[in-house]
Amino acid sequence: MGFFGYIILGLIIGAIAKLILPGRQGGGWLSTLILGVVGALLGGLLGNLLFNVGLEEFWSLQTWLLALVGSLIVLVVWGFIKNRSAPAKTARR
Repeated sequence: MGFFGYIILGLIIGAIAKLILPGRQGGGWLSTLILGVVGALLGGLLGNLLFNVGLEEFWSLQTWLLALVGSLIVLVVWGFIKNRSAPAKTARR
């Protein structure tokens, strides 16, 4: 899969991951793209290390599932980082 394949896969998978795991992760389409591409790479790396399978072709179900799992992991970690760095909100009376 080429560079543009990773970009397109990352954008689509990042959007799907945000739909599956809604919350206050913040960011627009650019952060969705970056998190999706990083997640796809992480999913491919984990799949290769754990199951000896990686990201094959763009239309392979294996590629999409690995990219989705990787993107969900990256999104959870990103949510923890964003929540930890955000200032605590205090209630006003």
